[in-house]
Amino acid sequence: MPQIWMTYDELATLSGCSAAEARLQALQMSLDRRKSRDGNTRVKLDFALMSRFFETIRNAEFGPDEAISALRATHRQMSRGISSDQESFRRGVA
Repeated sequence: MPQIWMTYDELATLSGCSAAEARLQALQMSLDRRKSRDGNTRVKLDFALMSRFFETIRNAEFGPDEAISALRATHRQMSRGISSDQESFRRGVA
């Protein structure tokens, strides 16, 4: 069975409440909690919350193809920005 871990902010978005309310929800539901290397506490979703999470993904605005296209477009834009910065650096304009 997969494990999905979320911060309190992410759980709040999933549950439609504040981060403080999500934290209380996690405590009341006795969800596993761990401090991550980035300093954020994450909770492991139970089956009901995972089902809700998967449902939100299925109903998301973007399908996988649209998401991939958006990522590629963003990469192209970022690559152009890096290339122009490198060109400016080579010309001595910084």
